[in-house]
Amino acid sequence: MNTVIKILFVCHGNICRSPMAEFVMKEMVKNSGLQERIYIESAATSTEELGNPVYPPARKIMAQHGIDCKNKTARQITRADYDNFDYIVAMDEYNIRNMRRFFGNDPENKVSLLLSWANENREVADPWYTGDFEATWRDVNLGCKALLEQILK
Repeated sequence: MNTVIKILFVCHGNICRSPMAEFVMKEMVKNSGLQERIYIESAATSTEELGNPVYPPARKIMAQHGIDCKNKTARQITRADYDNFDYIVAMDEYNIRNMRRFFGNDPENKVSLLLSWANENREVADPWYTGDFEATWRDVNLGCKALLEQILK
């Protein structure tokens, strides 16, 4: 791995699932000593939460696991993100459909579902609707661990 690998995690509002994935992956990358080699961000497909911080229950569960996300604010994906990132990882199919508005097709096969990396044929649980941040935490960790293992191969 000579070049920097860039990963963008995407969800609807960029205040729950995608920032959880961003900061969980950053922690995994740091613990592997690869922070100079792997760059990670997250973004939203919608404009609903732009500029807002990570949702308090999501911040809380990350803090319980020693992960800090205090300066993160929601941003929306852009067309340029397709060219700037190597992996664009969505939390659910709805996110992928919304990304098509920005990117059109996916000619370089960069777009994926997070849990597909763990050979799970399902979406990351959305705590905005379920209120179950623990399930989301487990899903995010499972997917990030599998994605990192695949990148390191």
